[in-house]
Amino acid sequence: MPDMSASLALTHLVPLAKEVDENKVTPGVLGFIVFAVMALAVWGLMKSMNRHMGKVTFEQDPEDRTAASDGADRTGPGSGSGGKAAPAKG
Repeated sequence: MPDMSASLALTHLVPLAKEVDENKVTPGVLGFIVFAVMALAVWGLMKSMNRHMGKVTFEQDPEDRTAASDGADRTGPGSGSGGKAAPAKG
């Protein structure tokens, strides 16, 4: 009997398949879901990027700017020859 129901289903679906326009292709529900997921991912990445860019300071500290413009020698860890360099912060 399983063969009978499969052939019966095919006889009902074949006329429906002929009604589909072969020149018209649509993405359907799957295409919408993929597009929506990609849009949400881009939105999340942009939100994360804005949060990280807010933490960045683009200006130098006033102390560093005056010392660099005066040409003064810096006296501190890692500033002279033979001294150890201080580890970077951040």
